[in-house]
Amino acid sequence: MADLSLRDFDRICFFTGAGLSAESGVPTYRGKGGTWSSYNYEEYACQAAFDRDPEKVWRFHNMRRTAVAACAPHRGHQLIAEIQQAKPHTAVITQNIDGMLQRAGVRDVIELHGSLWRLRCPCDGSVVENHDVPLLDLKCPCGDEWRPDIVWFGDMLDERRIEEAQAALAGCDCIVSIGTSGVVYPAAALPQIAVQIGAVSVEINPEETAVSHLYQHCLRGSASETLERLWKPSPA
Repeated sequence: MADLSLRDFDRICFFTGAGLSAESGVPTYRGKGGTWSSYNYEEYACQAAFDRDPEKVWRFHNMRRTAVAACAPHRGHQLIAEIQQAKPHTAVITQNIDGMLQRAGVRDVIELHGSLWRLRCPCDGSVVENHDVPLLDLKCPCGDEWRPDIVWFGDMLDERRIEEAQAALAGCDCIVSIGTSGVVYPAAALPQIAVQIGAVSVEINPEETAVSHLYQHCLRGSASETLERLWKPSPA
């Protein structure tokens, strides 16, 4: 850790998961206290549930919107934005749908699983950004129901986002994985692209994960404190 500094790299790629936003109070999905320990995704987060009862699904997602809107980006989010500003070739890939990175000032975030703050119409294909909390108008102008523009259980990931992530990882000289469990596929396999090309690999997580063995540097701690140390200027 003492010899590792993100200032030594030009093409950093951050790969983030729910654990990054947990510091802000955004609930994670798995493990103790996670969303799916209290809610059955088959009732709230899949296309079949939406087809059965869109209002029920929207009550759940409005609850999530309300919870996320009450949270604020923490120092870790802000540091990623600072690093990107200092090193313009920095790429940021996230499995999160909460929009915290963008609120902290991060640009061009590759959102693998979509965004809680976008709506998509299954009928006419339109996609709009919307930050209403709660969302009350559930109808697209075409008359069909809006659905959240997120990847639900059973949905395919957007191939364009996958290609963008693959290109970023194939071109980086340092991969920094933050707060991801490494068990949600196909996203979990993507960091291996950077590892295989020889990029310096860093995992930041409070505990060991299913993919910790892939990384050269496994740093145990919070994202904000660990990134602060990794970005701290070297003594003159």
